[in-house]
Amino acid sequence: MTETLVPGSGGAVITAAARVVDHPAWPQLKAAVEEIRPWQAKDGSIDFEAEGAPARIDVEAAVERVIGGVEALSPLLPHATEYHAALVADLRKWVAGDYKVPDFLDSLLAFHPAAGRADGLQHLVVFPMYTQNGNPDRNFEAVVLKMVWPEWLSELERTRYDNPLFLGITFEDFTPGYDTHSAVLFPETIAVREAPERFTWGGIFCDREAARYRKVTAAAVDILGIDLPEDIARMVEDQERCEKAFVLWDMVHDRTHSHGDLPFDPFMIKQRQPFWMYGLEELRCDLTAFKEAVKLESEGNEHGRDVQYAVLFDRMFRFPVSGDRNRNYDGLGGQLLFAYLHKHDVVRWTDNTLKIDWMRAPQVTNQLCAEIEDLYRAGIDRPKLVHWFKAYELVSEYLAPHPGSKWAKGPDALDLNQPPRKLVDDVLPDEFPLSMFYEALAKKLKGVIASTKGITAPNAGNTENVDKAERAAA
Repeated sequence: MTETLVPGSGGAVITAAARVVDHPAWPQLKAAVEEIRPWQAKDGSIDFEAEGAPARIDVEAAVERVIGGVEALSPLLPHATEYHAALVADLRKWVAGDYKVPDFLDSLLAFHPAAGRADGLQHLVVFPMYTQNGNPDRNFEAVVLKMVWPEWLSELERTRYDNPLFLGITFEDFTPGYDTHSAVLFPETIAVREAPERFTWGGIFCDREAARYRKVTAAAVDILGIDLPEDIARMVEDQERCEKAFVLWDMVHDRTHSHGDLPFDPFMIKQRQPFWMYGLEELRCDLTAFKEAVKLESEGNEHGRDVQYAVLFDRMFRFPVSGDRNRNYDGLGGQLLFAYLHKHDVVRWTDNTLKIDWMRAPQVTNQLCAEIEDLYRAGIDRPKLVHWFKAYELVSEYLAPHPGSKWAKGPDALDLNQPPRKLVDDVLPDEFPLSMFYEALAKKLKGVIASTKGITAPNAGNTENVDKAERAAA
């Protein structure tokens, strides 16, 4: 039985055997949360006047079972005692307030997972929240997660990629809000009375990302007839290796939002901008991770090459054909990367086969990163609207705009007497439609992507739901 010292816990240790999900209190807590969820409105409250509403006594009993589960499991997690106490208090406050819109600010402020990062450290998380790419309502969720913080990653964060708020995490178990495509745990999604002055952590589930990547990439490789180098083929087959690639990619991506020549708020909070600006920002962060991965590979880091192909394949094969076409900025970034590599003869669709110049791919991908960085560097000297047009020019050099686009016709087609944020209304929902290549690929891949809903490491290789998902998507 191994023991791990928990940083910042006053000497607390965890043992590999003390899994939260193996304790009988976990399925009881999970069942109670799942009982409460259907009773909640979109804002997390419970309307007892609504048709089919539960009796108050039943809701109170379910909340008490949640509280009992938290109190039973808390001794397994001594590093989170303060959070569990605040969580119980917030649950009781919700009951006392007659189940109005929940406010879990106090327990959120007591939750400090980034203060004690240790590989294998578990956390029990219970909050009313929405899940990105999952459930848009602020229902209760219960998640047991495990930290991914190996020594090599900790050393890179300490010496090279400082990111004190980042959490690499994996699922142990979860309630229905995470039986979705959501792969993040962010404090911004939690129901609170007011936003904290600053957030102190953000988690990304690298097991879901890796499992989804493996399934979609394997399907794309087969559909497109790609001849993978042997080492990359082995990577796609290896869940643990892919998790390591994603946790490194995510850590570098996350910090890049506040690093570099930034002409605007990196997260664009409280800013209304055309969706290609968000697409370029997310792509810049991914390509920065790619650029750093090229450096790491040259220095002998075993994860550097894996990160490069995680970025390339996820961006080119999954992002453009995932989600709808309503201002899909991540999809746009994937389209742009593929088109750039195609224009520079790194990828070629010939004889119904996608051929990739593996030797030139790193150089040309870094070249696109440099073009976006040049756009940003020049942006500080430009008015906002001029900067938006320059960004549009960069994207439209490689992607064909919609023929009905006002923005594609230039400034004379827009009412420039309006403030810039009003001109966002003139952006089409699908300003840069999919190419014929991607329209065809989407038909082949949409069932595979749909089948990755709720995926985790144990079911990464499971293909039994693909045919069912394809029929549903069709």
